[in-house]
Amino acid sequence: MPTKRRRVQATDQEETVEKKVSRILNENDSVSSKYFQSKKMRLLSDFYNKPCIELAKSFLGQVLVRRLPDGTELRGRIVETESYLGGEDEASHSRGGKRTERNVAMFMKPGTIYVYQIYGMYFCMNVSSQGDGAAVLLRSLEPMEGLDTMRVFRNVKRNVQKPLKDKELCNGPSKLCQAFAIEKSFDRHDLTDDQNTWLEAGPEILEEDIVSCPRIGISNAGDWTRKPLRFYIKDNEFVSVRDKAAETSSVNA
Repeated sequence: MPTKRRRVQATDQEETVEKKVSRILNENDSVSSKYFQSKKMRLLSDFYNKPCIELAKSFLGQVLVRRLPDGTELRGRIVETESYLGGEDEASHSRGGKRTERNVAMFMKPGTIYVYQIYGMYFCMNVSSQGDGAAVLLRSLEPMEGLDTMRVFRNVKRNVQKPLKDKELCNGPSKLCQAFAIEKSFDRHDLTDDQNTWLEAGPEILEEDIVSCPRIGISNAGDWTRKPLRFYIKDNEFVSVRDKAAETSSVNA
């Protein structure tokens, strides 16, 4: 009996989300008209076919696009990433060359989405690169199109109705998945031909504008906890956590 009640409650909640989204789609959304004038084409296979660290940096400035079932499109510029280098990386899901049903996407062609769940309820989105078991975690986005829809998705997951600031919508790996309605079903999808999720070309981010620092939430990984494998756009307010020491070092370099 308790199971049935939970299922009914979940269905009611999903119906509420659909109603809210439908209403929002008929209202003016927070969209930059300047951005609409500069939309680029989808990034193709050659873009993803790079070593992991190079791909993690190349992602900065590119635009993640999510098309919802009703045709609405959400967009956000990637401003923060982390690279996981495969077998040698003690912080990677594929450390030691371990290949499982969970992480098989990390061993697939570059540009394959790897989605995994944390704490039993949140999702994180990664993209495979060159190298067996290597992938890039998308940590934060700068929301660009569909912000009010993102707020609906985020508030449902948070179970509160307090409005979120723009910079709070996608400033973390689980937050961006919530805002873009990305779940486990996206695992193993190919960004080069998926009809619901892809990347569009954004402005080039120069090396001097990229901060390199240790990854977040890494423990029991020896020297790998300190390796500078997190990358973000300097002075961008949508980054999840700024590393002031790394920023200072880059200025003095």
